[in-house]
Amino acid sequence: MSGSTKPDWRIAHIALDEDTILWRNADVEQERRVAIFDLIEENTFKPIRAAEKGHNGPYHLALAVRDGRLALTIMDTDENVLEELILGLARFRRPIREYFAICDSYYQAIRKATAAEIETIDMARRGVHNGAAELLLERLEGKVETDFATARRLFTLICVLHIKG
Repeated sequence: MSGSTKPDWRIAHIALDEDTILWRNADVEQERRVAIFDLIEENTFKPIRAAEKGHNGPYHLALAVRDGRLALTIMDTDENVLEELILGLARFRRPIREYFAICDSYYQAIRKATAAEIETIDMARRGVHNGAAELLLERLEGKVETDFATARRLFTLICVLHIKG
């Protein structure tokens, strides 16, 4: 936490509340693994209040859904809680539904569609994903400075938390 330490504005570890995830299949599990791997490999994450108090990162982040809200628990590398952000999920419900529907189509298409059909579905999937990432950036404004790629990966993990059997 020393002010002389060079800031390392990134997530070094991320955990999903396993109690929140009610069901997942192999495709979803792969999405989760890739999103976490990519997120840890490259991300930008600067929680404003923690930074103002001298915490220079890197951070551990835990995601959970509680009472219909997204809880982002931001910790230091010793797992000391620095702050918890609670975001309402109402504005994410439609993008999450759309993303699941398109992902279902995508997973089915991979098994039996032409390359052109798969590409069309993937473009639609990316469009929904990008729109949701923009929404997440908007919701984090003034709370966490992050980039578009990090927001996209976080949205994927938010979706994983919403899977119901």
